[in-house]
Amino acid sequence: MANYDYDLFVIGAGSGGVRAARLAAMSGARVAVAEEHRVGGTCVIRGCVPKKFMVYASEFAHHAKTAEGYGWSPSQASFDWPTFLAAKDKEIARLSGIYVTNLQNAGAELAHDRARVVDPHTVELVNHGRKVTAERILVATGGRPWKPDIPGAELAITSEEAFHLEALPKSIVIAGGGFIALEFAGIFNGLGVKTTLVHRGPNVLRGFDDHVRAHVAEEMERRGIKVILGCQHASVEKTGKGYVSHMADGSSIESDLVMFALGRQPYTKGLGLEDAGVALAENGAVVVDDYSRTNVPSIWAVGDVTDRINLTPVAIREGAAFAQTEFYGQPTRFDHEMVASAVFSQPPVGAVGMTEAEARRALGKVDIYLSRFRPMKYTFFGGAERCLIKLVVEAATQKIVGCHLVGPDTPEIIQMAAVAIKMGVTKPQWDSTCAVHPTLAEELVTLREKFTPQELGAAA
Repeated sequence: MANYDYDLFVIGAGSGGVRAARLAAMSGARVAVAEEHRVGGTCVIRGCVPKKFMVYASEFAHHAKTAEGYGWSPSQASFDWPTFLAAKDKEIARLSGIYVTNLQNAGAELAHDRARVVDPHTVELVNHGRKVTAERILVATGGRPWKPDIPGAELAITSEEAFHLEALPKSIVIAGGGFIALEFAGIFNGLGVKTTLVHRGPNVLRGFDDHVRAHVAEEMERRGIKVILGCQHASVEKTGKGYVSHMADGSSIESDLVMFALGRQPYTKGLGLEDAGVALAENGAVVVDDYSRTNVPSIWAVGDVTDRINLTPVAIREGAAFAQTEFYGQPTRFDHEMVASAVFSQPPVGAVGMTEAEARRALGKVDIYLSRFRPMKYTFFGGAERCLIKLVVEAATQKIVGCHLVGPDTPEIIQMAAVAIKMGVTKPQWDSTCAVHPTLAEELVTLREKFTPQELGAAA
């Protein structure tokens, strides 16, 4: 039997890598983790967590307007960006420290270094200039934002730089139509920045239900965000006043800042995986099986670097499943079906299961229940904001196969809805649940009217 320095070497100390390393080390295995940046990965350092703090900060302006409708007279409050940044950075440092402590308490070694795979059992710590061996190597390096190959692309920021701006711009152009683009559009708009969102597609949030996509775009515009669809950058030009976004259709937009939020790509460049024989997809993602194994028997990968479902809880569960399989003798696969997701746009989105289009293709006949309404909170003072609730039901079995929500607190609501849907709840069982009144969530169990395809088309 070969003698290795470690039983497991993990490249990347994000959510998936840390969970796998901790569980493996707690089994008594010799574990080391390498992280070239800060411990915590995308979610804690430059993703979900700091972004959610920014969402919270940006929502207060909307809350103030709502408060006026309830008789409050908010004082002329102002937002101080440097104060927020300092508080945000302090909290991120605290959370990163917890990750470090948890790794150390579990008995794992941590190397602040860039790691590169040399061969199926060897990893080079680049900055330290040394090589170590491991029986197993786990790649958990996540993803990184990308920019289009156009003139002036280097002048634009990405989401990673947005967390550290020295000052808020007066205006911004954000390119993209996914999670990150919509969330930052809401953030900047809520903080008083004149915000324009441009997206090359016919609507935002590709992959979500079409009614959700149209509703979100409409409500974003209601809140003051200019949404331009079917439009993409040809170039970015720096001027004495700021930047000019030159579009492919010949139009142009002036702004103080340009941000590309076009998604993230698996971070495998320069990791040496190809030299070790690891198969990669066209976009650089590590190809794995249901147990997160690559084609090389000693190398695994979890999280965004595999480009399966790029969500933090998924990476954590994949990392845990790997550790259970390899270090506890309990073969475990994470089930990627019916994974709920939330978009912290303004208004936010919660979704789980099939879209209407997916269900019609896969199941044939489906029943659709749809409701658009003004929530109680806004009807009180004549606010125009609307929510959307949609259920997709397999007609033959009456099993709910999709739930799609837009409106206040929908990310919180979808978590509990996902439990029932994951367990195979039927529409009659769902409806037998007594409503909690008065809430937005009660609308979920009071939907009774089915929509025909013609009516749904008219409602789009």
